Amino acid sequence: MAAADTRGTELGRYLKARRAQVRPQDVGLPAGAGLRRTPGLRREELAALAGVSVDYYIRLERGRETNPSPAVVDALGRALRLRGDGYERLHELAELASGRPSELPACSDHTVRESVLRMLESVRPLPAYVVSRYNRVLAANPPGRRLLPGLWDWPEDQRNLTRYLFLHPVGRTLYEPWEETVALSVAHLRAVAGADADDPELTALVGELVLKSAKFAQLWERYDVCERGGGQKCFQHPAVGPMTLTYEVMRLARTGGQRMVVYQAAPDTPDETAMLRLDPANTHPNPAPSKPPATPSPAHAPTERGTLPPDGFLPALPGA
Repeated sequence: MAAADTRGTELGRYLKARRAQVRPQDVGLPAGAGLRRTPGLRREELAALAGVSVDYYIRLERGRETNPSPAVVDALGRALRLRGDGYERLHELAELASGRPSELPACSDHTVRESVLRMLESVRPLPAYVVSRYNRVLAANPPGRRLLPGLWDWPEDQRNLTRYLFLHPVGRTLYEPWEETVALSVAHLRAVAGADADDPELTALVGELVLKSAKFAQLWERYDVCERGGGQKCFQHPAVGPMTLTYEVMRLARTGGQRMVVYQAAPDTPDETAMLRLDPANTHPNPAPSKPPATPSPAHAPTERGTLPPDGFLPALPGA
């Protein structure tokens, strides 16, 4: 028996993972009597829905068929009820299997340009940071560092947002709801990984998290795909309390996948007040206009611009 073509391996993994997420009743098929050994659709059910032979589909899923036509890929996408990012990923992996891959991102670069560092400073007091293609935090302005307490206790090469979510005790309580946040994070990691699933940085991260977190292993196996360009996150921050922030994600050209993430809050809201307290220059963000600002005592003096405590937490504030 011929060995599976490595070009088709990732396509096969994706098809199998997505097949497991579709129930027979979702596509108008009877569930059948008795216990189903296979979660989701059986191979023969998906083949029938897509209008291909069972033998052809099995060879495709096992990586022995590496040249599916665009019509077949479209039919499989419809049968699997794929939309948006998931549908695009199927086509990307089919192109890779056929030997006509779409352009892959450049090699990841962990050096942040000086112009980007200046941008981080210019958006203060908004929290902002730069991440690599696989979510390693490469740089942050002071409020951006304080937004992620405890991350900076880790060595530089371990400061990864996905690792932080699953393995750091603060990361597991910082976001609400945590279950939704981690599901989106893993789906985004799948999306940015693209067809380059053998990248050493990615395989090392995934290997560690699969061993240390059953939840991550479960989500990674699902192969959900979601490219994120912005949204909203709810925080239960240990220093400034609850807040809901919107965020935008900006891709940085010629960096191999670096992205800048900037958070903001609606003006004149408790969320904005909490967010502003993340910046050491804004210890008292809303002083009363009728009173001159009090000279801060040494215990509560604002942190010098550009510096912060090593653990990323705010100093104690009056009434905090």
